[in-house]
Amino acid sequence: MRGAPGGPRVLLRRLREVMAEPAPAQARLDRIVVLIASNMVSEVCSLYVMRADRTLELYATEGLNREAVHLTTMQAGEGLVGLIAQTAEPLALSDAQSHPAFSYRPETGEEVYHGFMGVPVLRGGNMLGVLVVQNRTHRAYAEEEIEALQTTAMVLAELIASGELQSLGSPGAEPAARGPVQLQGVALADGLGLGYAVLHEPRVVIRNLIATDVEAELARLDDALGEVRTSIDEMLERGDIAHGGEHRDVLETFRMFAHDPGWLRRMRDAVKTGITAEAAVERVQSDTRARLMRVTEPYLRERLHDLDDLANRLLHKLAGQEMVAPRENLPDNAIIVARMLGPAALLDYDRSRLRGLVLEEGGETSHIAIVARALNIPVVSEVEGAASAVEAGDALIVDGGTGEVQIRPPPEVEASYAEKARMRARRQAQYRSLRDRPAVTRDGVEIALQLNAGLLVDLPHLQDTGAAGIGLFRTELQFMIAERMPSAKEQQQLYAAVFAAAGDAPITFRSLDIGGDKLLPYMPRVEEENPALGWRAIRIALDRPALLRIQARALLKAAAGRHLRVMFPMVASTAEFERAKLLVEGEVNWLKRQQSPLPEKLSLGAMVEVPSLLFEIGEIAQAADFLSVGSNDLMQFLFAADRGNKLVASRFDPLSRAPLRALASLLEAAGVENCPVTVCGEMAGRPLEAMLLVGLGFRSLSMSAASIGPIKAMLLELDTRPLTELIRREMDTSGTHESLRPALADFAERHGIPV
Repeated sequence: MRGAPGGPRVLLRRLREVMAEPAPAQARLDRIVVLIASNMVSEVCSLYVMRADRTLELYATEGLNREAVHLTTMQAGEGLVGLIAQTAEPLALSDAQSHPAFSYRPETGEEVYHGFMGVPVLRGGNMLGVLVVQNRTHRAYAEEEIEALQTTAMVLAELIASGELQSLGSPGAEPAARGPVQLQGVALADGLGLGYAVLHEPRVVIRNLIATDVEAELARLDDALGEVRTSIDEMLERGDIAHGGEHRDVLETFRMFAHDPGWLRRMRDAVKTGITAEAAVERVQSDTRARLMRVTEPYLRERLHDLDDLANRLLHKLAGQEMVAPRENLPDNAIIVARMLGPAALLDYDRSRLRGLVLEEGGETSHIAIVARALNIPVVSEVEGAASAVEAGDALIVDGGTGEVQIRPPPEVEASYAEKARMRARRQAQYRSLRDRPAVTRDGVEIALQLNAGLLVDLPHLQDTGAAGIGLFRTELQFMIAERMPSAKEQQQLYAAVFAAAGDAPITFRSLDIGGDKLLPYMPRVEEENPALGWRAIRIALDRPALLRIQARALLKAAAGRHLRVMFPMVASTAEFERAKLLVEGEVNWLKRQQSPLPEKLSLGAMVEVPSLLFEIGEIAQAADFLSVGSNDLMQFLFAADRGNKLVASRFDPLSRAPLRALASLLEAAGVENCPVTVCGEMAGRPLEAMLLVGLGFRSLSMSAASIGPIKAMLLELDTRPLTELIRREMDTSGTHESLRPALADFAERHGIPV
């Protein structure tokens, strides 16, 4: 570096020595800026730190007026320092005062300085501050000087992120790196979790920034990148990926980035400045992330995740670390933070220590949400930047009711949530006290409250909640968390264990419901423009009858001497139901010939999810032993609104007149045939919606374990007669509101019904 008395290696070594000294934080910062100014042959070195309120504050300076420290502040975009913070890019000027963004601050005494060079202090793409050097002369800074200052900024980023500077900030204006942060996401599973962050993919901590052998570091970078490329190629050649689909598209994008010459050139150029391969990957990715976070174009923002993932793979390869955190020695009160997480990975963690889950990706009906609800773990998803904003061990609060995530909360916020948790615990205790009380309304109407389940871990909830049985057992979860197709014996063992755990309680098994958004990792995906409307559920079973036959045989064997109830999902016509029924009856006849023990009774039902079935409701009610309304899909198809699309998911209300009229006609036609009907979708588990369903005439509801208590508390205060009259009156008229929700909420408030 031109004119430098020691060069970056000497500077970094001395910086680390200073940071290791047992000195107060401000004294250490003051020494650091002196070192940098001396090494850069500059009269001025200043460090501006980004505060929690997104204001830049002067934290240390050599050459400017020391009295301006902690007094001089500016917003992002204000002045040259603010411009660097806004763009996340270095800036070098031979005459700073002629730049249109120059902002004169008289308290600093910087009017005599012309040469200006500043770089952002970044960590994981997050803006932590700005590091500046200045010269009296009109100095043209060389490229290697900018690189050296960027390397120095990486060291300062670790110092700021450590939290050591927190004591220097005034209350409410602490450094953003370790200050309180509130992020908003989408609540997937209710509950309140207070604990400490565990990163599902631990961040690689780079200890050595300076290379001792540049050529060796270039070779390490090339070798590691070659291994990452090979691993991507191998995944693309696997049988479950090779035939196309979304998984292949993602990996093809990875491969495109992994072979991008510009990305590789930037990393190699960084290494050539004298830093290690790990430091080069971190710098390039941090710079790229900081810039992409400032664009609004959706495609580019989506590519940020791809680049993050690829850089993370490369860093772990260079560091010789596993991508996923070890599951052993999980701390108490652990809150998992991940970009995305599959149900199998979640089940690998010690569930007794989990208090919450924070995800950057994952929808309300995703598999991870279903499993988390079964485990009674609060989940908040779509929390942008969560993995980069959190450090391992950070205090976290996850509110699965509001979708809020509090990172490093201040004491008053933590105390408020702790009180909320105590109130919630008291409320749960009240619900538990209702466990043995029958779910009977004030006017004597008995409602069967059942559980939605899918894993053995769900079964203890039967006893805990006093549920009448399992109204929906999702058999596909066993397939989704397995690494290969479960054998007939493995399926039979699971179903037998479910019967044993349930005791005398009735269980309704749903036959394999895969396809659409429920993908099995070991089965090739069929490319479809509209997967929700495509090859899924009963359609796959009828086209691949061996799947249904094997499952039916396993269920029949496991249910020997018991009452076996099986329902088929996504039935679009009575003819489809009859075909599936014939396949099951064929397995019954086969077992009879084998003299195998059979169920004492067999009941076969259909799920009402496809609107076409509403126009055959009399026929299907006559053919089936029972019906179950899958309200999630039924509402999605009735409104032609993708429930996973944020733009339309909340556009239509299931309590609107049109779907309620459809449900009323369903009940009426099923009643004529004496065919019992249950609701097992999300509607059944929400007190206001459940109240409406009871008012319509439904007498069996199936829901998550957490919903049993609130629904029962609502029923115990409900008189169905005035409710039914209100619903009939509202449905027969076109009121001010398209939805009955306002009228129902008013009814509940007037009658003291907890909803």
